[in-house]
Amino acid sequence: MVARASEGLGAVARSTTTRRRPRPNPGAVLPRPLRRTFVPSQPAGGSRRAVTVCAISVNEFKTGLTIQIDKAPWRVVEFLHVKPGKGAAFVRTKLKNVITGNTVDKTFRAGEKVDLAQMEKSTKQFTYMDGDQYVFMDMETYEETRLGRDDAWAKFLKEGMEAGVLEWEGKVIGVELPRTVALEITETTAGDKGNTKSGGGDKPATLETGHVVTVPLFVQEGEEVIVDTVTGKYVERAKKK
Repeated sequence: MVARASEGLGAVARSTTTRRRPRPNPGAVLPRPLRRTFVPSQPAGGSRRAVTVCAISVNEFKTGLTIQIDKAPWRVVEFLHVKPGKGAAFVRTKLKNVITGNTVDKTFRAGEKVDLAQMEKSTKQFTYMDGDQYVFMDMETYEETRLGRDDAWAKFLKEGMEAGVLEWEGKVIGVELPRTVALEITETTAGDKGNTKSGGGDKPATLETGHVVTVPLFVQEGEEVIVDTVTGKYVERAKKK
């Protein structure tokens, strides 16, 4: 059997898109059209390229992969390959509907094929909060996209960070972050600086986004650490700039 893993991307409840235009300038160079790419949704950190609709074997499932079932996008939250002593092998999964947030348990036959969900993704920068709305802007066209909070990505997001804004059939449904991000520790207990990775213990630390992670005792308040956006866990200290 293969160990389980946890999810890294969620859905959003609300989204609106507005367009903010700069004042006309006859001598200015017009911005290029908004860059959009149709991609099969993949876990953060996967390759991205324009493709046609394609299928994948359930034997190739990874946490964070998004598949299409009954004309809806479902995110793979957990999966487990099972090979019973008798009978055919199968894959047990927990899936989350990217649009509604509902989760279901579903079992697939080993080797069964399913369609990858085709989503439209555009790279935008998180610029500011407007009430409870997260405002993302395309820095070439000044197009804004507003989304309601979803902890799956919001707990790793800080102003100025670029992310992939995902659309499904014309509706903004989520945000895809890089697999890892660097965030500052704003609160943690004092640890023994003499402790090393091979000794000591762990302690909780609050990041600048409010997310709490477990870090080694030698990590101090004010330091930047690398966090995995899929597992939500500490990876290592960030390299000093």
